[in-house]
Amino acid sequence: MKKQKLLINGERLSRTLEKFADFGRTENNGVTRLSLSDEDRLVRDYFCACCKELGMSIKVDDMGNIYATLAGLENKPPIVMGSHMDTVKKGGRFDGILGVAAGLEVVRTLVENNIQPKIPVMIVNFTNEEGARFEPSMMSSGVLSGKFEKSVMLQKTDSEGTTFESALNAIGYAGDQESRLKEATAFLELHIEQGPILERESLTIGVVECVLGMVCYEIEITGESDHAGTTPMNMRKDAFFTANSLIMEARQKLGMLDDDLVFTMGRVNVFPNIHTVIPNKVVFSLEARHKDPKVIEKVEEVIKSLITTGSKDGCDIQAKKLWDRDTVWFDKSICNLLEQSSNSLGLPYKRMVSGAGHDAQFIASYIPTAMVFVPSINGKSHCEEELTTWEDCEKGVNVILETVLAIQSS
Repeated sequence: MKKQKLLINGERLSRTLEKFADFGRTENNGVTRLSLSDEDRLVRDYFCACCKELGMSIKVDDMGNIYATLAGLENKPPIVMGSHMDTVKKGGRFDGILGVAAGLEVVRTLVENNIQPKIPVMIVNFTNEEGARFEPSMMSSGVLSGKFEKSVMLQKTDSEGTTFESALNAIGYAGDQESRLKEATAFLELHIEQGPILERESLTIGVVECVLGMVCYEIEITGESDHAGTTPMNMRKDAFFTANSLIMEARQKLGMLDDDLVFTMGRVNVFPNIHTVIPNKVVFSLEARHKDPKVIEKVEEVIKSLITTGSKDGCDIQAKKLWDRDTVWFDKSICNLLEQSSNSLGLPYKRMVSGAGHDAQFIASYIPTAMVFVPSINGKSHCEEELTTWEDCEKGVNVILETVLAIQSS
């Protein structure tokens, strides 16, 4: 007789996710739970209480990251699951927290079936992934991986001038540097897709192979301000007209580079922003994302070409690179295990990339790491309308459980 697979309790998972959502739930059934807020303190307390009930030991590091560990039979680096519990303002009930709840449900399933793992199993909550209160995003995983300086991050302030350090102390979750995650057998992060691809293709699971590389520029156009009613059109140096031409040209040229390239002009500032005055300055952002660094190089060539073509309107154009990042590829062997788990559970899946950033991309620099996506209805995320079906949440956690068991038996 074929051995029945070990599966999680889907109803319990949905109750857990709803309970987590109570900490900061908004009127429209979203969640506002900014990092190191009172709501964040309360959800941390609840998470720790759940872990203690399961007999897990809990440690907190100097960035407020929480690590709950179920002891293993062997003294080996743990298999780590998790994500983050903070949200953006008026965010959703699934972003981040699904990865933490997944770890909790996996451990509950092991404990109720009297399975003591060979390799220790750990759940992690990373502090301030969103960067909605304290910039930058993925702050604490960035410190763990050496991407950010701790001393600099501690002094980051919110809109009211409160520092990250003082807020961390205020909620009582400032721990020891010695408790940081230093090594692990694997790190698995379950997350909602935050995009429309899985739903559009009627798939349940995304095995994430990488987080896209990207580049972000700021384009500044300087013209001359004059009276909007008295200056002839052929005598104007209108920075906004020039910006419009550049944006249209960039859209055309970038759109021809590669079908998988995504690019956005998401921020535009016009000066002096008065309807009776010809704009004398426009500043806009241009960011692009793709897995192939050669495509990103072509993006930069297009941006540099805009400076030359834009000057024909009599305006000065400057392009400044704000930042970039290389594509982060996840561990091939773990991606293969996630694929095998999806197959063994009979779940339709695809290999895919992540356009959004996640803690996993920093952790991948020193721990074998991979991610799993589950569908986002209508691709909605970072909003109160964010929704993933309970069934898809359950299936995603079962893939994580199956993979944890596979690693345990390898």
